Order: sequence, then C-alpha cells, then structure tokens
Amino acid sequence: MPATKITWLGHSSFHIAVADGPAILIDPWFDGNPSYPRGYELDRVDLMLITHGHADHIGNAQAVAEKFKPEIVCNYEIYQWLEAKGAANVTGMNKGGCHHTLGVRVSMTQAQHSSSIFEDGRIVYAGEPAGFVVKQPDGRAFYHAGDTNVFSDMQLIKRLYDPELAFLPIGDLFTMGPKEAALACEFLQPKTVIPMHYGTFPVLTGTPAKLREALGGGSAVEVAALEPGKVFEW
Repeated sequence: MPATKITWLGHSSFHIAVADGPAILIDPWFDGNPSYPRGYELDRVDLMLITHGHADHIGNAQAVAEKFKPEIVCNYEIYQWLEAKGAANVTGMNKGGCHHTLGVRVSMTQAQHSSSIFEDGRIVYAGEPAGFVVKQPDGRAFYHAGDTNVFSDMQLIKRLYDPELAFLPIGDLFTMGPKEAALACEFLQPKTVIPMHYGTFPVLTGTPAKLREALGGGSAVEVAALEPGKVFEW
C-alpha cells in the first residue's frame, strides 16, 4: 500500500503528500518561523487547510495561494478575508461540515482557542478556530487538531471519524501541554500521535518526552517526534 509522506515544517505547519491523493499544506507559516527547515522548498500544493487566523498559522497563506493556486479550505470568515485579498479557489465551511475534494473528505471539527488577524494596526475577526479530519482515498484518516485545549468531545471525533493518526499541540501556554495531550489521546485513541506547536519559542515548554511520560508505559499510542524537513511515512 502506498505510504502517505508527512513533512513537519515546524510549529503547526505540515506538508502532506497523501497516498494516491493530493499534496496538502496545513497552517502555512514559514517567514519568521524559527523551526522552519532551512532550504526546504514546497514543490506542490493542491489543497491548503487553515485552522484559524493567527499569524503563526496563516502567515504565508497568500504567498502559497499565489504560487500554487491550490484549493483553500478554511472557516467562512477567513474565506471572505482571503477572497478580498484576491485569493482564488477558496472554500469556506464550518464545524460539523464535510467537504469532498481531490479524492479526500475534509471534516471541520471543534477547537478551543481564539482566532483573529492583526492587520494595519487593528484586530480583524477571523471566525472560530477549528481542527480538520482528512479521510484519505485508502480509507485511513488523520486529525490535525489546530491550536486547542483538550475537550471531552474529542470522543465524538473518535466516534465519527476514527482517525488513526493525530497531530496534537503539546507546547503549553497557548495550547494544551503534554498532560492534556495525553488525555486527548485517551479520548481519540489514535495509533500514532505527532506532537506539534512546541519548541518554536522558549515559552512553549512541552516536549515529546513529557508526552510519553504522561501517557505512561502501558499506552499503545506511538509518539512520533518528527524532525522538521524530514519525511515520515505513514
């Protein structure tokens, strides 16, 4: 079975070549991202997913849209903002909805965080934050939680979409830390978790080692700590 190839671009950005499917870019932030792998160049983007409006998740969205002309999926408010900026092929959706495109099913889920865009010295409302579950052509699904706290309705994400792979923030301060992420794993029951949103800045103190410790030795969840720029096959 062909493998899905996942490359962490630091922070919460991922470049994912789906097996027998599209090249997906999630939460593009490269300029000013100290964890972005030096010299890494995007070669293909068919679909771009944006979880919320903060600069460390949307910072390079316009540049990517101009270069690759991908379909962009985001909440309705960011859709309106991007279209006003001249972006084409943008699909706005909302939580609970599914969007079928390029052989994958994109489902928008809950996330507990905030969402805004700082522009021209003012705060622009950017809708509510979200996560995404992507079901691949091979039937497997992965879940990018976006920036979020742990919440008990992650059990519904498990029940509805059953993702085998979960991208979870662990940095603490702005998102859940390792202890909360371990509980999220209990709710989601993924086979594999990829930690994100940690180590970018000193204040993001969570680590994969702390997540493994919080999960405990009896956990069946594999913690795959990725190195920015290196391909992880799933």
